[in-house]
Order: sequence, then structure tokens, then C-alpha cells
Amino acid sequence: MPFEPILAFFLIRYLLKSLRKFSPDPEWERILTISLYGTVALAIFQFFMHDLGIIKWIWVILLLVIVYQIEKNPIFDFAKKIMYAVLPFIVLEIFSDLLKLVSSTTYYEVKNYIDFAFAVAITWMIASVIKSNKQQKALEVERNKTLAEEQKSKFIAAKKDELEVLVNERTSELVKQKEELEHAIIELKETQAQLIQSEKMASLGELTAGIAHEIQNPLNFVNNFSEINTELLAEMKNELLTGSKEEAIAIANDVIENETKINHHGKRADSIVKGMLQHSRKSSGQKEPTDINALADEYLRLSYHGLRAKDKSFNATMETDFDETIGKINIIPQDIGRVLLNLFNNAFYATNEKEKENKMQAGNISYKPIVSVSTQQLKLAGEAKVIEIKVWDNGDGIPQAVLDKVFQPFFTTKPTGEGTGLGLSLSYDIVKAHGGDIKVETSENEGTRFIITLPVS
Repeated sequence: MPFEPILAFFLIRYLLKSLRKFSPDPEWERILTISLYGTVALAIFQFFMHDLGIIKWIWVILLLVIVYQIEKNPIFDFAKKIMYAVLPFIVLEIFSDLLKLVSSTTYYEVKNYIDFAFAVAITWMIASVIKSNKQQKALEVERNKTLAEEQKSKFIAAKKDELEVLVNERTSELVKQKEELEHAIIELKETQAQLIQSEKMASLGELTAGIAHEIQNPLNFVNNFSEINTELLAEMKNELLTGSKEEAIAIANDVIENETKINHHGKRADSIVKGMLQHSRKSSGQKEPTDINALADEYLRLSYHGLRAKDKSFNATMETDFDETIGKINIIPQDIGRVLLNLFNNAFYATNEKEKENKMQAGNISYKPIVSVSTQQLKLAGEAKVIEIKVWDNGDGIPQAVLDKVFQPFFTTKPTGEGTGLGLSLSYDIVKAHGGDIKVETSENEGTRFIITLPVS
């Protein structure tokens, strides 16, 4: 295939590609696209009709038109170096064809020189194209770099203005938020103090309900035995009047026995009242020797009767397993009492809720609520000793998803209005303040066990 079709195709393709990149022009793009397809069609036609010499001149004319348009239109200034590179070849091609047409003898005489000139022209063209492409790529890189720097500078300037506005707005917002947060913190502290007091009063209310029930039992005994003694004393008086001394002595013995029982239950009521006063008064913060078994047993029953006072239908089995070798340990009884009361209240609440759920399920009454407490003295590495208190219930357990949150302030699994979420948090703080530890073990639908460890000191 002659070189002219290849050169024409290359020039048109180069102009179309460069035009799209540097100076988009829809009209010229359309013309060049048509010309590109035209060169392909003409080359195919020439391939099959190679004996038509006029086609060669068509290629020469097409090349001249391309060179003319590059020189004439400023839009093609980027292609002038390419034009100068191919121009010697085009001129030599025209000269060669004209010489061959005018005098073929002369043409063949100088053909070697013409071929050499063609070789030089093609070499020049290729070298110029390579050099031009390198220069164009370098210029394109520099141009892109300049454009990028300009865009970056514009972007930075615009962002700077935006940031200044945003900083001013944000500063104003932060000042406002700071004032709001300071006010919110003050309100939060006040609310927290109120909630802590509310939690303490709630536990005191439950304790009081249990105490009232506990006091009622010895009072009933006192009242009953007092009435019996009144009747017995009346009978003894009659026996003394009628002269039956033996019968009077027997009645006197019954009265003495009853008085012993009255005294016992009176002291029982007295100890309950003292326990209530001890719990309700503000903690002195001073540790004192305390029978942990008696304390746990007392608060277990008080918690149970407190729930019974609110729900007469509730019943639960209370189990205890106390290590009698413990003796007394140094603790703040009011504080540890609050911890135990909170754990017992939660345990009875959990079993009560589970019992209600089972009763709603087609009257299922097979479930029996159980709450247990045990104590044990353990010896750690070395000579250190600790007391371990376990409080267990067979309720629904705590979901594993929230197990890590149970000691967080204000977290509760109870419905809204039934818990402040401070009981376990306060219990945790109290146990830690005693140098101990508290942890929880649970199995869903099987129950929960809280384990308190206190140092013996």
C-alpha cells in the first residue's frame, strides 16, 4: 500500500484526537470524523482498484488540503510542527509524480536520488513527529501541573474563606454549647443527687414494709399472751378465794411462762426497731464488728416481707447456708445492709416476675420461686482471708447482651417507673469502698447469682 493513505489517516486522526483534548469544536470534530472514515473507504477502494492512477493524486490533494487547513485555521496551531514535518514529503511526492508524468525517462534517470530524498524526508518526518510528541507531552504535563496548581490555589482560597466562616460559626456554637453544658451539668448533678436519695428512700420504703410485717408478728404474740395472762390471773384469783392453792400455783406457772414469751417477743420487736433505725440513719462511715450471718438473714426476711406487703399473692422459698465459723467482721453495717437489701429485692422481684409469666402461660404453676443466701470464709494465697456472700435466685436471669452494663449507673432491666438503675451501681461502690469485689453469674431462664467478696480485717 502507498505511504500517502497512511500519512493522511495519521494526520486526520492526530488532528481529531488533539482537537478533542485542547480545543473542543463540534463542527470540526464532525468534519474530521467524516474525513477519517473517508480515508479508510478510499484506501479500501484503492486496494481493489490499484490500477487507477488518479487515486494517487486524490491522496496528494487531500494531504495539501490538510496542510492548508492547519496553516489557515488558528484552531490547529498545535499541529503546525507536525505539518512542517510532513511537508517535505508531500512536496517531494508532488515533484516526483509531476516529473514522472512530464518525462518518465528523466524520472528514471534521477529515481535513485528521488528515493534517497524520500528516505531523508520520511526520516525527517518520523524524527520531527517523535520530537513533537515529546514536546507536546512535556507541555501537556506542565499545562496540567499549572492547571492543577491554579485549581489547588483557587480551592485553597475558597476553602479558607469557607473555613473562616465555619470557624466563626463553630466558635459561636461552641460558646453556646459550653454554656448549655455547664447548665446541664449543674442540673444533672442535682438530678443525680435526687435519684440517689430516691433510690435510698425506695429501699428504705421496702425495708419499712418488711419491718412492719416483722414487728406485727411479735406484737401479735405480746397481745395474745397478755390477753391469756389476764384470763389466767382472773382464774388464779378465783382459785385463791376458793382455797385451791395447788391450782393457783399451776396457773401462776403458766403466767410466768407466758410472761417469758412476752418478754422474748418484746425484745424481738425492739431489735427490729433498732435495726430499722440503724438502716435509716445516715451512715457514720465507721466500720464495726458485725455478725454478717445475722445481717444477711435479717435483710433476707425483711426484703421478702417488704414484697409481700405490696403483693399478698407472692410466696417464695428462702434458703440460707451460713458458715458459722465466720464470727464478726469489720464492716459498715448500714452500707452492707443496703447492698444485701438491694440484691434480695432484685432476686425476689425476678422470681415474682417469672412466676407471673408462668401463671399466664395456660396456668402453669409448676415453677416455685427460690431465693438463697450463703456465706463462706475462704483463705486466699498466703494468710489473707475473705468472706464470700452468694445471693442466688431462680428467676429468668440477665440477658448476656446487657450483662456488662448491670453495674453502670442508671442502667436497669426493669420497666420504666419500677427502677432508677442506681441500686447495683451504689452496691458496687459500697463493696469496692470496703476493699471487696462484686460480680455476677447468670444463665438465661435459669437464674442469677451475685457473689460479694469482703476482706476479713
